[in-house]
Amino acid sequence: MSSKEKIRQLRDMKFRSTLGGGEARIKQQHAKGKLTALERLELLLDKGSLVELDRFVTHRSADFGMADQKILGDGVITGYGTIDRRLVYVYSQDFTVFGGSLSETQAAKICKIMDLAMKNGAPVIGLNDSGGARIQEGVDSLGGYADIFLRNTMASGVVPQISVIMGPCAGGAVYSPAITDFIVMVKDTSHMFVTGPDVVKTVTHEQVSFEELGGALTHASNSGVAHFAADGEEDALFLVQKLLSFLPSNNADDAPVVRSEDDPLRTDEALDALIPDEPNRPYDMREVITRIMDDGDFFEIMQNWAANVLIGYARLGGRTVGIVANQPAVLAGVLDIDASTKAARFVRFCDAFNIPIVTFVDVPGFLPGTTQEHGGIIRHGAKLIYAYAEATVPKLTVITRKAYGGAYCVMSSKHMRGDINLAWPSAEIAVMGPEGAVNIVFRKDIAETANPEETRARLVADYRERFANPYVAASRGYIDAVIEPHETRPRLINALEMLQNKRDTNPAKKHGNIPL
Repeated sequence: MSSKEKIRQLRDMKFRSTLGGGEARIKQQHAKGKLTALERLELLLDKGSLVELDRFVTHRSADFGMADQKILGDGVITGYGTIDRRLVYVYSQDFTVFGGSLSETQAAKICKIMDLAMKNGAPVIGLNDSGGARIQEGVDSLGGYADIFLRNTMASGVVPQISVIMGPCAGGAVYSPAITDFIVMVKDTSHMFVTGPDVVKTVTHEQVSFEELGGALTHASNSGVAHFAADGEEDALFLVQKLLSFLPSNNADDAPVVRSEDDPLRTDEALDALIPDEPNRPYDMREVITRIMDDGDFFEIMQNWAANVLIGYARLGGRTVGIVANQPAVLAGVLDIDASTKAARFVRFCDAFNIPIVTFVDVPGFLPGTTQEHGGIIRHGAKLIYAYAEATVPKLTVITRKAYGGAYCVMSSKHMRGDINLAWPSAEIAVMGPEGAVNIVFRKDIAETANPEETRARLVADYRERFANPYVAASRGYIDAVIEPHETRPRLINALEMLQNKRDTNPAKKHGNIPL
């Protein structure tokens, strides 16, 4: 074949490559309610910004009849583009080509993109839709996964990594998304599991569907693997765009500043009446957050898992902040295994990418019981301690009501290098609640009185007045100011501006040993 003929053949193949595995397979993809790899990237990126790399790459396998089955791109589109005019690196697996299965060359394409992202300080977004390792390539395919895992790990804390699961993701393939920072799944059409339903049935005799075993709702509500469960592919890609708007491009940059018309000096009198008079009555901490943040916008993450703690992003005076908050409307805002893990990983991400952390505290303590103790609440609770103590970004704390026991220490207290710690007049800061404290300290005295209930009530009221209020902590300097709820927004914005040049360091070390 002459060089001209070869160039002509490559040109023809280039145009055919936009069809992936062919029109018939594209129709099958659309029939499942799924977009093609290219269509997804066109929706995700700014119009016309995609620059594809390695379009002419094909696999090198000659086994099992693969020599004559070569399609340009080898089942993944890789390249770069922009989202809201900011550089991002992308890869999108093409299920119409060999089921999107990972080959040696496909892995090399993905690794090249990740290397470029780290060199140039831009986020990596992976759109996963793959049947797993390409069986025909054996260990070469497995080695390709390991190459990707290594880069996921090296990129962690350097550039944001976002995985969007838009089809099957099984076996070893699940561990690349698991290392990344955020996972978005699509309801009904995406699945993640180490072993599928057939293997589960063979080994454990359990009968389980794909959706029950590894669907979006399962991982967003039960396992905590997924951060978002989107209603469709377009919604999933929109969530990625919204998430990126809060994040810096890398660990040396600051997040974009987005100015709004919301007055930084705005107060909200409704906050003064938001905390119920009864100390055990619930309220929705989301209302506290939305009333304080710019334009009432709170981008919540992992909404359906460990709902007793809230995490997400918002802006104060145009600057991105990470929000961690106890949720009194769920389990009274108590900290348990899942809530501790959820908050700890979020705090560490914010710290890695220079995002200030605002903590809203209303916590009665850690959840008691054999299930929690045997499940390792000590170990998991220590993750949150470690994360807050290690964080060097600006840390602002607002105690709205309860802050009892060890949970007071954990939730970004002054003792954990909290920078500005505020409390509302309704705050109760003590070793435990007044009722529990009185029952322990004065048990004998109460039992010996003629009217135990009256005595207990009097002692509880006395304890609450003397100890369960923010002024004792404020007198020690553990609370910087006791403020009226309506002035929280301007006080936080002012503190954030004061801390914008904060410098803090940890002791020199290779890395710490977080209690995993």
